[in-house]
Amino acid sequence: MSIFEEVHERKKTRSVKWDMIESVFGSKEVVPMWVADMDFRAPNKINEALIKRAEHGIYGYTVIDKEVQDSVVNWIGNRHRWEINSEWLSFSPGVVNTLHMAIQAFTEPGDKVLIQTPVYTPFYNVIKGHHREIVKNPLIYNDGQYHIDFDDFSEKLKSGVKVFVLCSPHNPVGKVWSIDELKEIARLCLENGVMIISDEIHADLVFRGVHHTPIASISHEIADNTITCMAPSKTFNLAGLEVSYVVTSNKEKREKLNNQFTKQGYHPNGLNTMANTALEAAYTHGGPWLEELIAVLESHRNYVIETLESETTLKVTRSEGTYLLWIDCSALQLNSDDLKKFMIQEAKVGLNAGVDYGVEGEQFMRMNIACPRATLEEGVKRIIDAVKQR
Repeated sequence: MSIFEEVHERKKTRSVKWDMIESVFGSKEVVPMWVADMDFRAPNKINEALIKRAEHGIYGYTVIDKEVQDSVVNWIGNRHRWEINSEWLSFSPGVVNTLHMAIQAFTEPGDKVLIQTPVYTPFYNVIKGHHREIVKNPLIYNDGQYHIDFDDFSEKLKSGVKVFVLCSPHNPVGKVWSIDELKEIARLCLENGVMIISDEIHADLVFRGVHHTPIASISHEIADNTITCMAPSKTFNLAGLEVSYVVTSNKEKREKLNNQFTKQGYHPNGLNTMANTALEAAYTHGGPWLEELIAVLESHRNYVIETLESETTLKVTRSEGTYLLWIDCSALQLNSDDLKKFMIQEAKVGLNAGVDYGVEGEQFMRMNIACPRATLEEGVKRIIDAVKQR
């Protein structure tokens, strides 16, 4: 049996995804396919490294040393063809934490921040929570695919926007932006004096035929205008260990961000003991496991698309990356509240409501396919049966 086919019991492990289903969905009967973590064990090399560290039994303060830094530098160079310097790195418990710090460091209350909707829910919370103004550049949905409205993007940048928060690859629609799209984004931001904060947490999870390009890797000028947020957490299912990092080549911006980290009680060169250990192990030994994972996720994506579209009126965006699928439920002709209730009460699956990612997602649901095939098939079957019984 493949390691990705094994079903692991996650209930009573204090799992948000499994132990909170009743409080989130009001039912114990749903199959949880929502919050973005995987139902797969992390690579053995990571688990072995963590066990060895635990056997030492002393959990004092730890530092990010050269070995850990080099593992990040080498991973990004080999995986993403981006040669970075270890001095450019800052470390953080999570990308969302970094977004909070960055918004505070590089904008002031009342400043405009641009996002491309529908988009990851914390983008809204980070901007509004610090009293900045959200400016939206809605993505164009056409024939089951999403594209950037560059005319609107350009006009919005001219309205006084200070920062653009890029989601690359895009969550929830699964789009991996082409290098031409990224170049145009960067050109317009430079032209209008708009800084880029790029959330690239899903960078490693892209399918065959596409390649993720870190926007800052395109040119020195673009890198100088960008901070890039990355992590091994989605890639290797390490979210609970709280480990991420930021790549900032511009010294002034890096120091400004690090100062904001310090103000909030974070050390930009420190992680918790287990996060530190897992980061190095993941980037040193995790490549072969990741290749197997991507093949499984691509197979899962194809299964969901082919099965749902052949058996129901639902349409699924053909994602190019991430382990999240964006399902167009408009044929059901339900409003967002009724659609959510239908999935919970009739289909008995726990998905993320599309409306949570913006009004553009009112007729959509987001499905997490990073689970054993048996779990995936059960969730898909429940949806098909519920749709047919309407």
